[in-house]
Amino acid sequence: MNDIMQAWSNYLFYKLRRNNVIASSKNQEKPINKKKKKYMIKGKVLKGVLFVVLGATSYGMLATFVRMAYNEGYTTAEATTSQFAIGILGLLAILLFKTKVKKQKLKKATRKEMFSLLIAGLSTGMTSIFYYLAVRYIPVSIGIVLLMQTVWIGVIVEMIVDGKKPGIAKIVAVMIVLIGTLMATNLINADVHLDWRGVLLGLLAAVSFTTTMFASNKIAIRLAPIKRSLFMIIGGAFVVLVFGLFTQVDPYNFQIFLKWGFVLALFGTIIPPILMNLGFPLCGIGLGSIVSSAELPVSVLMAYMFLHERVTAIQWLGILLIILAIIIMNLRLKNKLATK
Repeated sequence: MNDIMQAWSNYLFYKLRRNNVIASSKNQEKPINKKKKKYMIKGKVLKGVLFVVLGATSYGMLATFVRMAYNEGYTTAEATTSQFAIGILGLLAILLFKTKVKKQKLKKATRKEMFSLLIAGLSTGMTSIFYYLAVRYIPVSIGIVLLMQTVWIGVIVEMIVDGKKPGIAKIVAVMIVLIGTLMATNLINADVHLDWRGVLLGLLAAVSFTTTMFASNKIAIRLAPIKRSLFMIIGGAFVVLVFGLFTQVDPYNFQIFLKWGFVLALFGTIIPPILMNLGFPLCGIGLGSIVSSAELPVSVLMAYMFLHERVTAIQWLGILLIILAIIIMNLRLKNKLATK
């Protein structure tokens, strides 16, 4: 009798487990430790910051290479078209390597996602065009200052779109970045008569660059960064191609593809978009736009080393202020996450 009761009990237990009435100990999920969760969030944000800093550093290097190409007589249309054409080929090569050689299965983009990324990519092309045209009418140092207005534009966009009000630390960091930018570009000591066309183009470059950062943070973030970057660069290439067709008066000098095309593509359309698409979804557009100001000190250092431009003590102090602002933001973030 006991054997029959035991067998019946085992049968009922089996049926209940099968119907998920009783959970198996193997299938029970252990609650995530709060401390472990805190470090996971902290790690993601700090990783995003690192990606954005490296992407901004790449953009900072690009400015010197573009100037060197200009010094050799190449036009804006030649620089931008070679940059985007080789950039697309480079991104395609990376994508094929991941899918064919590494056998990675990447999520397919829907038509809506492809269209959204292509439209968002228009801002990538416009940023290059507006900025390169701006420095034709105003000094490069002024152009950089105008481009760095993405710092406060990004914070405003985040406040309007995401409803995130900037904290005191972020506001202070923005002010420090702006003051440091003015000092690093030596604008304080410069007697400059600004051409309104250059100012307008510089501000348009800042707005379009902020749009690019916003797109990197919001659109189709479920897709692999390499795919998102490729679609955005293709969208940017369309703008650049149209610009080149309407502005290139002299015969196109294809030598730029061999001499500068790869360098401009690597530091302008391959490395930065991939890193930005990796970083901004992790750290957010507000923090990301502040951290991206690392582009300025890198630009000054590159100009000092390769273009032999004179950098004054005030400019070095401005660079240090910008770095200080980045450190303040990261320390504030670290302390905030540590208290959670």
